[in-house]
Amino acid sequence: MTIEATRDVIPFRQAVRAWFLISLQTFGGPAGQIAVMQRTLVEEKRWIGQQRFNHALNYCMLLPGPEAQQLAIYVGWLLNGTRGGLVAGTLFVLPGMLALLALSAVYVIWQDTTVVTALFAGIAPAVLAIVAQAVIRVARRSLTHPLFVAVAVAAFAALALFAVPFPVVIAVAALVGWTVHRLAPQVFTKGNGHGGDDGPAPLISDDALHHAQPSRRSAGTILAVGLVAWWLPVAVVALLLGADSVFTTQGLFFSGTALVTFGGAYAVLAFVAQRAVETYAWLTPGEMVRGLALAETTPGPLIMVVQFVAFLGAYRDPGTLAPWAGALLGALLTTWVTFVPCFLFIFLGAPYVERLRHNTAISAALTGITASVVGVIANLALYFAEHTLFGRTFTWEGGPFSIRLPELGTLSPISAVITVVALVMTFVFKWPMLRILGICALLGMGTIFLP
Repeated sequence: MTIEATRDVIPFRQAVRAWFLISLQTFGGPAGQIAVMQRTLVEEKRWIGQQRFNHALNYCMLLPGPEAQQLAIYVGWLLNGTRGGLVAGTLFVLPGMLALLALSAVYVIWQDTTVVTALFAGIAPAVLAIVAQAVIRVARRSLTHPLFVAVAVAAFAALALFAVPFPVVIAVAALVGWTVHRLAPQVFTKGNGHGGDDGPAPLISDDALHHAQPSRRSAGTILAVGLVAWWLPVAVVALLLGADSVFTTQGLFFSGTALVTFGGAYAVLAFVAQRAVETYAWLTPGEMVRGLALAETTPGPLIMVVQFVAFLGAYRDPGTLAPWAGALLGALLTTWVTFVPCFLFIFLGAPYVERLRHNTAISAALTGITASVVGVIANLALYFAEHTLFGRTFTWEGGPFSIRLPELGTLSPISAVITVVALVMTFVFKWPMLRILGICALLGMGTIFLP
């Protein structure tokens, strides 16, 4: 069975509306974003099966860049071809880009983010409840064999206790899956390790193959178009404003950053902060922290914080441009070179990855990655919970162990109360996500009036 090239799997306008609604709910980093797509695409709309969703996610976890946005591009491509991938990936980042652009301007003018902080005080607990729900649902569907439970626990421990680099965790999980397939293939029989799909059959079944046939010609075309789209704006800026301008420097620096962001934004933010603060002096350490807080309040990938960094850097050193024009150019150029590579990686690799779905050895390796992803999401959820509920954390080290712990005395009673409310709305009343986010946002805004 194949997904036909002659028609969309779903009407294109319907897909655009769905991706737009998803884009408004993508708070809380990759864990929350994956949770939104899991709930909307797999469970509610039944547009794609759980195995297909996991297969696409596994590939995206192997790539540099924001895996949640890449997952949106992949699923959009499956549903509506190239235009579907373009729309899904663009809408995924557009609301966050516009919101952070506005917040960056507000910060430059007033340098006061009280209202934004209050809003985040409500949204963050809601996202925490959504992420907790995602961990439970993904685990229930993916960890249907003790082996996969062990892989998930090991992945969580490796990240949370031993600070093992993310690529190493993924590589070991893939190796475990491949090895077990060689030694005990019965583990991967239907019903073991793939998770079930309750409800009506999805539009894109787990056995369907996409029509796109991988070829050197199509790959060459995609690569050429993608590289031109990626680098042409940087070349134009260098030609018009000078190779030593802040805009050219930002374009080159963040293009390189887009290639090393394995493991999500948190894995590369330390590198970005060090270079942006100490090497280029685009902003101060405190402003880097405030920029991260602003990025966490907006939908979309957390790596969007680089837009704030570029905005401030270009505003303060605009060259021959006016400060506001320079800030806008720096922010837009940085956003472009950060996210355009994601489209290139998916459109280039997805046709090949699709053809690997029925390669049992490769599928087993990817199934191992699926199990580890549960541990990865759980670790991200723990990180988010610590920074949502507590004001400060510290790192405890003992032998090979290195664990991040919250300072219990910095527990925020307001965040704790709103988190409980969000958990009740999510797990007891099972309310829609947008309603939960809206109510929690109002609760957060109400904290402005507290002493």
